[in-house]
Amino acid sequence: MPGKIPAYLKRRWMKIYGAFPVLWKNYLYQSFIAAIVVFIVLLLLNLEHVVVIASIGSTAFIVCTMPRNITAMPRRVIGGHIIGLVSGSLCALIPQSSPLAYIGILALAVGISICLMVALNFEHPPASGTALGVAATGFSPGVMIAVISSSIVLSLAHYFARRFLKDLT
Repeated sequence: MPGKIPAYLKRRWMKIYGAFPVLWKNYLYQSFIAAIVVFIVLLLLNLEHVVVIASIGSTAFIVCTMPRNITAMPRRVIGGHIIGLVSGSLCALIPQSSPLAYIGILALAVGISICLMVALNFEHPPASGTALGVAATGFSPGVMIAVISSSIVLSLAHYFARRFLKDLT
C-alpha cells in the first residue's frame, strides 16, 4: 500500500510535534546559544583549521542540545578533544608512502582516539573527528590552541548555561 504511512514514522512525528509546542523556546534559544558560542570560537580561531572546526561544531550540538548527556560533561569535552589532538598528532608523524597508507593512518588515528577515550573515561564522539582532522592536516601550535580553546569555551558555555538548557533529544 503505497499511500500508507508506517506506524514508526507516525510515532516519531507525534513525538516531535508533541514536544515542539512545549519546547519551542528551548529549541530557539539553545540553537542560538550554540550559534553564538561557535561564532566566538571561530573569531578566536584561524579558518585554516576547518577540519578540526567541524568536530567543534559537533561538540556544540551535543553541549547545547543534550546538556545532560554524559558526553556533554566538560571533562569529557576537554579531555576527549585533547586525546583526539594527541592521537591525531602522533599519527601525523607516521611516514606515508602511498594513498592507501595515508588512509590507514587516518583510520588508525580515529581508532587510537576511541580506545584512549574509552580506556580513560573521556568519551566524547566528536573528538574522534579532531583526531582525524589533526592526522590529516598535521600538528601545529595553532591547531593545538584551536582545539583546546574551543573545547574550553564550549565547556564554559555549558557550565554557565546549564540551568537553562534542557535535553532536546
